[in-house]
Amino acid sequence: MEKFKDLGIGEPLLKSIKGEKFERPSEIQEKSIPLILAGRDVIAGSATGSGKTLAFASGILQGSERGKGIQALVLTPTRELTEQVAMALTKFSKYMPLEIIAVYGGVGINPQIRGLKTADVVVGTPGRILDHIGRNTIRLGKVKILVLDEADRMFDMGFKEDVERIIRKCPGERQTLLFSATISKDVVRLARSHMKKPLQVSVESYVDPKKLVQTYYDVGDDMKFSLLVHLLKHEDSRLVMVFCNTKRNTDKVAKNLKFSGIDAQAIHGGLPQGKRNNVMKQFHSGKACVLVCTDVAARGLDISGVSHVYNYDIPRESKQYIHRVGRTARAGAEGKAINILSMKDYDNFSNVLRDNDVEITEEAMPVMEKAEMRKPEGRGNKLIFRRGQQHNRRRHR
Repeated sequence: MEKFKDLGIGEPLLKSIKGEKFERPSEIQEKSIPLILAGRDVIAGSATGSGKTLAFASGILQGSERGKGIQALVLTPTRELTEQVAMALTKFSKYMPLEIIAVYGGVGINPQIRGLKTADVVVGTPGRILDHIGRNTIRLGKVKILVLDEADRMFDMGFKEDVERIIRKCPGERQTLLFSATISKDVVRLARSHMKKPLQVSVESYVDPKKLVQTYYDVGDDMKFSLLVHLLKHEDSRLVMVFCNTKRNTDKVAKNLKFSGIDAQAIHGGLPQGKRNNVMKQFHSGKACVLVCTDVAARGLDISGVSHVYNYDIPRESKQYIHRVGRTARAGAEGKAINILSMKDYDNFSNVLRDNDVEITEEAMPVMEKAEMRKPEGRGNKLIFRRGQQHNRRRHR
């Protein structure tokens, strides 16, 4: 604990850190916490899982007082990350209690309106924060610390103008902390416009490339799902993430894995928030071992213990590959990234190899049984699976 104390962290937060059984500061914490506690604006190049939440939590918790209005605002790209950050801040504030509220869409707004009246710290997604600004149900005039978490991801998702509108609602005299896995041109422009002489810190990739094995299989369309089932049943794995490019394919793959006897759960932006929260609880607890997901889960969610990442669809954006495989081989653990290619993936895979410094070796196809993939029938935007024949029934109103 002495190393945390040497960073300038006070006794109440030190007690919480000890309770969470953190042994020593991570690299991003060592580099950024002294600057944050000194009140400087900071740009931190840091991936999910590197310890950045504690880094900005140190400034928020030691710079806020109970009952003085909203003094800190954390903007995040996704609902899941909003919940995750709010929960972490609540844990860290155990011995310096503050009213911390998570604000995001997909759930009722009235409980949030009530909570905002007494909140000291707000963690939220840009869309719902703007909604509250429009309703005049959030007051940002007392914000002392503004945190932009996963800034590059927020910009990728089209939130750049929303973020800037929210920044303009905060006081000019404030501390701004920007955390981003990549320092893109948009991130640099925002820093120039809205930060005061920011100091930049960065850390090495949290993924250990020596511990990450990256492979691919070249397979016919008709055997792609069969290969996924075979590998999931025969690889020595713990928690597994399977990535698809669309919500529809995510649902289709997850449901068919269940039919094949594999305990899989789907998560994507089209699910109700309560369902998404429930899926993540099951995955975190180990009750579900295979998470089939779109890229909404590739960034932001801090999931430990992922041994295998499967790219069932190769990502359309080549840089997204790095975010996906970055879910495994972390903190000294070994991990495996397996890419399943059929003809429609060739172009995307070529872009991944061209744009990223990665070494991906081809594996020989194993001998395997054919796994039947049931086709869904459409009903509006929902997919319906039948154990027997496929029914082609139109929706009647």
